[in-house]
Amino acid sequence: MLKLEIVTPEKKVLSETVDMVTIPTASGEIGVLPNHAPLISSLKPGILTYTCGNTSGKLVVASGFVEINNNKVSVLADIAETADEIDVEKTRLQKEELEKLLSKWGGSEEDFEREKEKLDCAQARLQLATGGIS
Repeated sequence: MLKLEIVTPEKKVLSETVDMVTIPTASGEIGVLPNHAPLISSLKPGILTYTCGNTSGKLVVASGFVEINNNKVSVLADIAETADEIDVEKTRLQKEELEKLLSKWGGSEEDFEREKEKLDCAQARLQLATGGIS
């Protein structure tokens, strides 16, 4: 079993004992099972999935880090939301605005990457909230 803790600057979002967790990291999606090797990685905007027995849960996570050590998975994220917490219309509008902005980008590469991460987060939110239908 794994101890999964997800924390944002505002609150502790989740503290559960789980069988498995899948996390979107900067180097790709990773699956974590008990006795996973120690790891620290930055998060990429995406959907974190966890299972315990026959139940599972999903959250959108972005902008943060994950640490895996001694069967404990600690996710420190700026954003961690369930599907119920997502305003689909507001997120859809945000996604459209970001796509327009990035399609005619003339700024720095660093600012582009920051805006692209916001777009990735909006896409992950819509994917979770609508079941993949955007």
